[in-house]
Amino acid sequence: MKKFAVILAAIVGGILIGLYMQPLISEDNIYQQINKFKDILLTASKNYVEEVDTQKLVEAAIRGMLNQLDPHSVYITADEMKQVNEDFQGSFEGIGVQFTILNDTITVEQPIPGGPSDLLGIQSGDKIVKINDTSAVGITNADVQKKLKGPKGTKVVVDIYRRGTQGLLHFVITRDKIPLYSVEDYFMIDGTDIGVVKVGRFSATTHREMMEALGKLKDKGMKKLILDLRNNPGGYLNQAYLVADEFVHGGDTIVYTKGRRSEFDEVYIGANGGDYENIPLIVMINAGSASASEIVSGAIQDLDRGLIVGTTSFGKGLVQRQFTCNDGSAYRLTISRYYTPSGRCIQRPYKDKDRYRHLAGRLDLEEGSYLNNPIKKIREQVDKMNDGKVMGKDKDYIDFDSLPIFRTKHGRLVFGDGGITPDYIVKIDTTSFNKLFFDILSKNLFFEFANDYIHGKGSGLKDKYQINFLDYLRNWEVSDEMIKEFKKMVVSHGVTWDDKLYKQ
Repeated sequence: MKKFAVILAAIVGGILIGLYMQPLISEDNIYQQINKFKDILLTASKNYVEEVDTQKLVEAAIRGMLNQLDPHSVYITADEMKQVNEDFQGSFEGIGVQFTILNDTITVEQPIPGGPSDLLGIQSGDKIVKINDTSAVGITNADVQKKLKGPKGTKVVVDIYRRGTQGLLHFVITRDKIPLYSVEDYFMIDGTDIGVVKVGRFSATTHREMMEALGKLKDKGMKKLILDLRNNPGGYLNQAYLVADEFVHGGDTIVYTKGRRSEFDEVYIGANGGDYENIPLIVMINAGSASASEIVSGAIQDLDRGLIVGTTSFGKGLVQRQFTCNDGSAYRLTISRYYTPSGRCIQRPYKDKDRYRHLAGRLDLEEGSYLNNPIKKIREQVDKMNDGKVMGKDKDYIDFDSLPIFRTKHGRLVFGDGGITPDYIVKIDTTSFNKLFFDILSKNLFFEFANDYIHGKGSGLKDKYQINFLDYLRNWEVSDEMIKEFKKMVVSHGVTWDDKLYKQ
């Protein structure tokens, strides 16, 4: 008995020592790797044939290190962080214009309503040719940002060419705080009780903006809602929770997260008393809908609170936490996965990161499909495809029998393995695959032609329709003569005109 006790004690002691020593060994290994990196950096700095920018080397090393993890663990420079903060905090300080660089010239697409440029009378189509008495022709997008943005209360001088005016227009603009709205639009569908809210991203102000929009639509008689999340890349998880919570019933799980460390595990439960918990709801998504957009649409689908319409979403089910560095830069590290109420993690495989970023391997289904029985429907749709391929992969690539199947709150079948698949498939517009369309769009010729027309032959449109957009939409038509002029302009910019693609 004593012998067995000694053996047992030795085994237990060995386990305890192993448990104690493991973190020490692991920690030692980390320090070894840090010393290795330090030695290489110092050697390169001292001995390389040319002067070395150590900051660039370190940042490149950080990017390379994070790139070994997943596509969403990334490094962000101090300059990039300024833009990130503006996008998600909901404001920036500047002159308040949306612009594009057209033929080497800054062209105002539109002044931001209520901003300093709008109040001074700067218009869509104006061309900024000088900034602070220095030519702005040929300027880069990044330089425009640097010259036009600045602290509230400071001034910037711009000279503008406006078609139909003599000489240049001179403006002294006092910079101000400019709001960035994540709710890009909201309106009632004419002649119905259906409201539409378009959310472009999930920033710090998204929930408040959405509630304001819903309140205004409700005052106009809204009884049904379309929530448009197409091309919404995501943002703050807590804002996605707050948005979804307005539509789901109290006590329902909206989303939960699981990580390697238990402190990163969280569960988000719906609260009671939302004004829109019973409103008939459609959520629109597409391949550009990711992360927070998928949290909202996944919760709505899994809890049977509405119909998901569009095409399969991006498939990002990883949660990042942002860590800041002393120099103002930051890095995002994936700390957990999120799961929809039915238990789906909709993260797509990302072993081949290039294919992942270009959406390769996503399952895009046939127009008009209604997925009450996903396996049967998908099998039928893939078999119908003439070339037998889905996103460049043979149909045998899809292992239907191993697709992870889940059930919604009321028992409908849904599946994971890459994005939220809509309940009803509506394909994107054919222009999305049309070379002529892309060639014209890439040169911004739609905008250029329309802008020239408004300030030329179409100058009377403003007086005729004023702010009555529905009157314009219903009664004004593009003439054959305009199309001829448009074609002539497109060809003059080096675009090959193809009548077959044009008809498409």
